[in-house]
Amino acid sequence: MAISHYIKDIGRGKDGARALSRAQAADLMGQVLDQQISDLELGAFCIAMRIKGETPEEMAGFLDATHARLNKVHTGQVPTVVLPSYNGARKLPVLTPLLALLLAREGVAVVVHGAATEDKRVSSQSVFAHLGVNATEHLGPAAAGQVQFIATGVLNAGLDRLLAVRRVVGLRNPGHSLVKLMNPCDGAALVVSSYTHPEYLLSMSATFALTGQHALLLRGTEGEAVADARRTPAMDVFKDGQTLRVQAPQEGSLVQVPELPATDAAATAVYIEHVLQGLLPVPQAIALQVQHILNEVKP
Repeated sequence: MAISHYIKDIGRGKDGARALSRAQAADLMGQVLDQQISDLELGAFCIAMRIKGETPEEMAGFLDATHARLNKVHTGQVPTVVLPSYNGARKLPVLTPLLALLLAREGVAVVVHGAATEDKRVSSQSVFAHLGVNATEHLGPAAAGQVQFIATGVLNAGLDRLLAVRRVVGLRNPGHSLVKLMNPCDGAALVVSSYTHPEYLLSMSATFALTGQHALLLRGTEGEAVADARRTPAMDVFKDGQTLRVQAPQEGSLVQVPELPATDAAATAVYIEHVLQGLLPVPQAIALQVQHILNEVKP
């Protein structure tokens, strides 16, 4: 099979490109994830979508294909939270592991999935390793009070291949949006997602509403799904196609900025350990995020 007929539709430039239906998008992404296409076709797809941009219907179709092909984590009746972690740290420490461990301490099963798509950033996987949480090569069931870190390739090799295109062409592609929207579990789970620019707030909100997923969305720290420790962002919850703002953004000047560690993995891990031990306070923005998540999974 080939995807050239789809590329003809999406590859006509920003103004001439035609959007795909949800069913067409699902078929296209299915071929990408099944690795039925050549590297040349894959690159053409990524560049075309980068120029055109994804519609909510296209993202819903991409998600349909992805959810049908993922190796999934069994949740049973365990309250489960999903944290995608792909951006890592550049200027600020990556505190996704802190969020995960704070949730686990409250008895929640936490599934973190990620892949390092840029060598110049510090990944949450490296911070987790310093904290004794290593990436698993075999999916285990979600367990209350435990954090499981899963490399994207374990969930789906084709998705990992799609993300890796960024290392070659230097640009994000639909895969980077997909991983922030998908639920890698076989049962109910809250997906905690983040956006980096305001336009992604609109597109991601529309996709969550269209697909009816249970999710919490915020402007995270450098693209990570954890609240910025310096200022509380707005947080929206999506469930059954409905949207509710559960946290208003912090306004005005900051009275006090919390002391944060250096961005390297070792220093970040030490900081997280000190917060968990009560030697340092939990940043207020993250404490509020934890509470909103718990309200959704443990009402």
